[in-house]
Amino acid sequence: MGRDDIPRQETESPIDDIAYLARSGHRIGVLATLAEEPKKRHELCSSTGASSPTIGRILGDFDDRRWIVRDGSTYELTPLGEYVVERFQDLQRAMETERELRDVWEYIPREMEGFSVDLFADAVVSYPGPGYPYEPVERVSQLVEGTTKLRGFGTTIFKSVNNETICRCVMDGMDYEYIYPPEVLRATIEWDPERVAQAASCDNCTILLHDAIPDKERCGLGIFDDRIGICCHNQETGLLEAVIDTDDPNAREWAISVFDRHRADARQFSPAENTDLLPDDATA
Repeated sequence: MGRDDIPRQETESPIDDIAYLARSGHRIGVLATLAEEPKKRHELCSSTGASSPTIGRILGDFDDRRWIVRDGSTYELTPLGEYVVERFQDLQRAMETERELRDVWEYIPREMEGFSVDLFADAVVSYPGPGYPYEPVERVSQLVEGTTKLRGFGTTIFKSVNNETICRCVMDGMDYEYIYPPEVLRATIEWDPERVAQAASCDNCTILLHDAIPDKERCGLGIFDDRIGICCHNQETGLLEAVIDTDDPNAREWAISVFDRHRADARQFSPAENTDLLPDDATA
């Protein structure tokens, strides 16, 4: 029995088919083009940039795999071909997301119920670049300045420049409702007690305390008008390592549910009741 007479499943594994596709952008291009609509051979050459002989070999391989059928001079995907291109593109998107988050994986949530990397497939990731460490700090300021309402918890607002942006925006009318771990609020107050007191006294500012915020040493969560963001912090240094933000509706729904869950058992901050969080001269 010759090799061509042996059923394909006995000579190749699924990994072989994955490798076959991954080795050539032209193969993926032909599948993706045919997923849009049936095409003639010369149209596939034009859309993929491949030569006619290359397209011929690809179509022959696809036909062997039962991924395409031919109707005269036109080629179209079979249901198997449609299944393959859809799943392969899913894998491509997953790997694109993985590459985007690879450098910040250790800072993304682990304790926030319902978190999934899938929620941040289209996220913007801002982290310090070579010779320019301020990108994540500036991204937080951009998000704050571009919103009329900010809710969140954890260590999202911690750097002094971001504290200043928050205070200014609150005093300009931005609705602010934030759940602080006590130690983070203490550090925020110590940054500038008078400035924080001015912002906290605004009717549009609600400061809450919670002793068991999830991932509080790793990251914080911010909910803006159009986006939600995760601010990633180094557990040892406290430095802002990255900001991951997205406008994905599912991510927003998740973020709001997490915030509401912890909002329900947070307590209102009261200077009279929380003198231990205030500098000595503030309580004198």
